[in-house]
Amino acid sequence: MLCYVSNVINKPYVKALGRRIIELRQAKGLSQETLANLADIPVNQIGRIERGEINTTVSTIYAISKAFKLTVPEIFSFSFKERNSK
Repeated sequence: MLCYVSNVINKPYVKALGRRIIELRQAKGLSQETLANLADIPVNQIGRIERGEINTTVSTIYAISKAFKLTVPEIFSFSFKERNSK
């Protein structure tokens, strides 16, 4: 039996998460390259996450949180207001 997943990506939320990563990175005085090295992920992936181009994995967020010396919940600690869709 095939199971199809509907498009569950919330693009505004993904972009808000990207802005949060930028905010944290800049607050720590890190470049994208330094963050990528600390998290052991490609620098172009950091850029795509920060721009909200990709819906990144939990494992990647975990690696980023460790690079920031934060917990995963601290990464997701940002305000986001859902827009009503019509």
